[in-house]
Amino acid sequence: MAENSVLTSTTGRTSLADSSIFDSKVTEISKENLLIGSTSYVEEEMPQIETRVILVQEAGKQEELIKALKDIKVGFVKMESVEEFEGLDSPEFENVFVVTDFQDSVFNDLYKADCRVIGPPVVLNCSQKGEPLPFSCRPLYCTSMMNLVLCFTGFRKKEELVRLVTLVHHMGGVIRKDFNSKVTHLVANCTQGEKFRVAVSLGTPIMKPEWIYKAWERRNEQDFYAAVDDFRNEFKVPPFQDCILSFLGFSDEEKTNMEEMTEMQGGKYLPLGDERCTHLVVEENIVKDLPFEPSKKLYVVKQEWFWGSIQMDARAGETMYLYEKANTPELKKSVSMLSLNTPNSNRKRRRLKETLAQLSRETDVSPFPPRKRPSAEHSLSIGSLLDISNTPESSINYGDTPKSCTKSSKSSTPVPSKQSARWQVAKELYQTESNYVNILATIIQLFQVPLEEEGQRGGPILAPEEIKTIFGSIPDIFDVHTKIKDDLEDLIVNWDESKSIGDIFLKYSKDLVKTYPPFVNFFEMSKETIIKCEKQKPRFHAFLKINQAKPECGRQSLVELLIRPVQRLPSVALLLNDLKKHTADENPDKSTLEKAIGSLKEVMTHINEDKRKTEAQKQIFDVVYEVDGCPANLLSSHRSLVQRVETISLGEHPCDRGEQVTLFLFNDCLEIARKRHKVIGTFRSPHGQTRPPASLKHIHLMPLSQIKKVLDIRETEDCRNAFALLVRPPTEQANVLLSFQMTSDELPKENWLKMLCRHVANTICKADAENLIYTADPESFEVNTKDMDSTLSRASRAIKKTSKKVTRAFSFSKTPKRALRRALMTSHGSVEGRSPSSNDKHVMSRLSSTSSLAGIPSPSLVSLPSFFERRSHTLSRSTTHLI
Repeated sequence: MAENSVLTSTTGRTSLADSSIFDSKVTEISKENLLIGSTSYVEEEMPQIETRVILVQEAGKQEELIKALKDIKVGFVKMESVEEFEGLDSPEFENVFVVTDFQDSVFNDLYKADCRVIGPPVVLNCSQKGEPLPFSCRPLYCTSMMNLVLCFTGFRKKEELVRLVTLVHHMGGVIRKDFNSKVTHLVANCTQGEKFRVAVSLGTPIMKPEWIYKAWERRNEQDFYAAVDDFRNEFKVPPFQDCILSFLGFSDEEKTNMEEMTEMQGGKYLPLGDERCTHLVVEENIVKDLPFEPSKKLYVVKQEWFWGSIQMDARAGETMYLYEKANTPELKKSVSMLSLNTPNSNRKRRRLKETLAQLSRETDVSPFPPRKRPSAEHSLSIGSLLDISNTPESSINYGDTPKSCTKSSKSSTPVPSKQSARWQVAKELYQTESNYVNILATIIQLFQVPLEEEGQRGGPILAPEEIKTIFGSIPDIFDVHTKIKDDLEDLIVNWDESKSIGDIFLKYSKDLVKTYPPFVNFFEMSKETIIKCEKQKPRFHAFLKINQAKPECGRQSLVELLIRPVQRLPSVALLLNDLKKHTADENPDKSTLEKAIGSLKEVMTHINEDKRKTEAQKQIFDVVYEVDGCPANLLSSHRSLVQRVETISLGEHPCDRGEQVTLFLFNDCLEIARKRHKVIGTFRSPHGQTRPPASLKHIHLMPLSQIKKVLDIRETEDCRNAFALLVRPPTEQANVLLSFQMTSDELPKENWLKMLCRHVANTICKADAENLIYTADPESFEVNTKDMDSTLSRASRAIKKTSKKVTRAFSFSKTPKRALRRALMTSHGSVEGRSPSSNDKHVMSRLSSTSSLAGIPSPSLVSLPSFFERRSHTLSRSTTHLI
């Protein structure tokens, strides 16, 4: 579908920018030769041509369009009909028509007359960017597909194809008949054919026709671009479109999971043996033979094809993943070669290794060797125990990883003829260290590096912050242990009883302190991120399925591999302890080993302490997110959350009686929050992660130094699980009594009060925490828990809330409490000796009217000092002997 247009020499002096894209190379060559050969002629003979925009019909009524033309300094005229064009046509102008509707008869007439037509979005876009109008040999309505090169496949109806091609041209796109590397998108109506296969192999996005139609619907949006990922991903051809799958050899859980994934990826599934199936996915490790003879149209593929298609977001080629029966002639020939029974022959050993490599068809060997019987351990030679040439570090190409990862062992180095117990433990330490380094290398090369790789098919599988959260400091841990392994290897192959193993771990103790805490402390977060991404991102789920099935992983999941660093240091400490037991007292390494063990314990203590601090800080952040209006000064490096207690308020302070109150005890303060009556919206973090809405409302953040006494209220029939705090705020002269009822039985009241007193005593630097607790009768402090959950109690609380709302609603002037108190004092004085003024009468009438609406005195009119005064007589009698 080459473009049939030639750029004439009259455009050599046009004010339009030449940005046309030609499909035919012949046209491009002709254009170049024409411009070069006629440059001098144009400059001498051709007059200068001025560009003029003609606004057709509705376009002339758009003020925004007229302003945009003035911004780019292009002259324009308005035209109502095509007949007017004869009067406007002039050789002095090159006319560009702006048409709002490319389906109108006026557009068709202009198109047939070979006029240059553009849409309003083109003008607005040029004005926004400060660029001249683009040159286009075809009508150009918008630039939604500018610089996109499309190819089509699978379309049998010519009318539909013509319609799609026309829309692409109207949006600035280019069409190629043949698929090549310059094509940016393949629009497919089916998943068969050579173009589809090539697009998959090149990683070219394969789109549905609806992509073009939806882009055309958004043609008037100024900043819209059809190739934006968020829009384009909605219309990509799913991997299993036109595919009907069935599964063989999987467990019920795996089969259900794969069937759900099939539907999510645009395919269908049917029971095994249905003739309509296009693919049979086989678990090759379990299925040895098919239960039926497959038809020629049925693809029998390994499960890697299934997960690979999902990972790269396109249907993979079946020929690379075809299932082969276990009784094929090639396999029989390979198995027959395993009958070699002369292990002393080096030539036959090499042939055996080649046969095993042919059977596995993998270049990588698993770092997880099969378990051997204890008796088999003694049948191996000493040299074979040190030979790690069969481990993955000699067979995996690690790319940018340290050379120590691919360094081969010096297995030819002589070993002691008599193996001492110390040498045996040292050998075990080296072997476990070597295996550990191989596992770290597997994590990096099999998982982290592919996820961080740029230019992944279908786009990045995970976001960079998710990758960082999952793997953390694994590369740094790998570097440190690679050095430790190299030093141990040199020591083992050049063994001497006087050689010091403890010095190796003392040498790298500081590096271990730096690298391990960042990973161990956030391992749970790493684990949660893997689980969350595996559920939410099918491509990551497929990525894990593919790589975890490889022999390098030893049938272990990524989470199981990542827990190895958490377990490594304790196991090293145990081996060093064992090594110390088999080291003679006169050996200098004995004291060095004790220091090395101590340094490892310090590292683990540092990790545990750092983890505890990290978890404590995380708990404080959780409180801040949960409590709406929580003070920012709650966040402090020295502060930690001690206990959370759910209670019900029994008094009028800190909130109404019957309100659900949550107490957060920190090491130096007490956060008091009540349950929200109305939940606010969901919180969204900058990374797009959502948090649940705050369920609590902040009341007061109280330093523990303000708590003078902790009252343990005796248990009675009318008072259950109650306690109180006698508080002296710094701004008040009287004590305040806060009474609560614990609602949970998980934490006994006695334990809670002792815990609270201990932290209060620590805050005020007193050793006698027990003296802070005082046992009191509920009648002395008017504390009562009876009927807290009764219908009458709930109705009473509802009435109080309603009264507050009514009082606030009718408080039109929003008079401050200080003015209200002054008004009340004035009215009280008038009763005693003078008549109130007119202004006083107005205030008093308003107060009486608002209070009468609620039926009871408004709580908003009661100040905190007045509350203290109401309770002063009771508190003075009850607390005389407390303070």
